[in-house]
Amino acid sequence: MLKVETPLSLEKIAKLRKGELVYLSGIVYTARDQAHKKLVELIKRKKALPFSLKDSIVYYCGPTPSPKGEISGSCGPTTSLRMDGFVEPLLQEGLKGMIGKGGRTPKVKELIKKYKAVYFLAPSGCGALLAQKVLSKKLIAFKELGAEAIYQLEVRDFPLIVGIDSRGVGIYEDIECSNFKT
Repeated sequence: MLKVETPLSLEKIAKLRKGELVYLSGIVYTARDQAHKKLVELIKRKKALPFSLKDSIVYYCGPTPSPKGEISGSCGPTTSLRMDGFVEPLLQEGLKGMIGKGGRTPKVKELIKKYKAVYFLAPSGCGALLAQKVLSKKLIAFKELGAEAIYQLEVRDFPLIVGIDSRGVGIYEDIECSNFKT
């Protein structure tokens, strides 16, 4: 597995290829649908963002409350397609990475290529295991959204797969769905 640390840079991203397994360490920011909507509204109104998107990674996740004595509750990925309509303004502000589950629209693949970003896949159904990779968790913005607020997570050896690399090449077009029986 490759080891990648945040912040991301064009040099780091350019080395990644679709399907590669990665251990990510550093800072990621959680954000789901409603947080994305609020971020894009701030960008449109030219207001300050609650954190810098430059060279950052957004994790499509709403961590559950932390059990007593634990840093974070379960923090598995949510479906990425729901964020696709919000991607371009965030990339324009310098976002370099996204973490989620599932495929992306052709438009998002093109935007990833245009802005030299990367889309990582987190293992679905492993939220409790992923929580063990969280070293710290801090509320950053939109407390009123509860678990869907934006949190800053410091992670170590967070296991990911490169779902779409900076060339816009993704793993999903390699899956031959006709081979699966229903």
